Amino acid sequence: MLSAESADAPPERMPLLAAAEVQDDLLVASNDLDRLHRLLGDASESLIGHFSAAAGELRELLRLSADRPGLDLPQLHRTMEHVAGAITAMQFQDLASQLIAHTGHRLRGCADRLAREAMGDDEDGPAVVESVPLRPNPVTQDEMDAGSIELF
Repeated sequence: MLSAESADAPPERMPLLAAAEVQDDLLVASNDLDRLHRLLGDASESLIGHFSAAAGELRELLRLSADRPGLDLPQLHRTMEHVAGAITAMQFQDLASQLIAHTGHRLRGCADRLAREAMGDDEDGPAVVESVPLRPNPVTQDEMDAGSIELF
């Protein structure tokens, strides 16, 4: 049972220096996620562009082979299927982007909340705290199979 003294005691605060260090670490992690988000986007855009160009070249080869009776190119058809599969797999970037953005928002919200709890409000009024997303995870998939892509 709590005594009257412990009920009236102010809550213990994290030392200011420790809170500032944790906040810095959270913000560095958030910035790293932002950078990863940009890198993934750039790489995915480039890969999809190259795979799409290769698919176009393969379609043209298939069209040309159709003009030659008796010419059957099963390797060309299989290669086209592989390229189409690669393009589908590259769509994971959409899911990864959602998860990275969500995690970044959570980290920034935690950093803001930590700063407010440790340092309190300033003379300009209440500290601005970014709200933490309500949903725990915007992405429900944990693997990429053909036909399992959910784009939003």
